Amino acid sequence: MRLTDEQRHAIVEETARTFGPGACVRLFGSRVDDNACGGDIDLYVEVGQALPNRAAAASRLAARLQLALGEQRIDIILVDPETKPQAIHAVARREG
Repeated sequence: MRLTDEQRHAIVEETARTFGPGACVRLFGSRVDDNACGGDIDLYVEVGQALPNRAAAASRLAARLQLALGEQRIDIILVDPETKPQAIHAVARREG
């Protein structure tokens, strides 16, 4: 995993601050591969409560992560109980 301990801690902390302690966050994509270079931070976040606006909620988390981590490319897939399953969700759960 190509994240520092501080980065991992910040991601977990900001996810919990945004969505509560029950939120589950997984890193997936190229940052999971220690042999890869570069790449953005791909996060899969599952929450237990329905969100009225997932896009706004994901943007809030992205903004908090930018403040905590500095300038980074961050992609967030946010899933709540009302999210329709997509193939990328299975990939993220499998890799993360």
